[in-house]
Amino acid sequence: MPLYSNWTYFTQSSSHTFNEVHNPGVPTPYSGIYRCPGCGREVTSIYGHTLPPQNHHQHQQYSQGTVRWQLVATDKAA
Repeated sequence: MPLYSNWTYFTQSSSHTFNEVHNPGVPTPYSGIYRCPGCGREVTSIYGHTLPPQNHHQHQQYSQGTVRWQLVATDKAA
């Protein structure tokens, strides 16, 4: 989970974009921090670049499912 030292740099959002889960290798919809909902691994990705591919990392348990990416923080209004 992303850490921060000063919460005043963040604004809470109820945008649906934070609920969307993206497949690996697709264009990044927003620059920011993405988290794999299966295992919790985090990456940064820039708008227009591709999200990390399926082979970016391996899950340790079958129950973690496939590698996918969910936006957790961005500097743009999502």
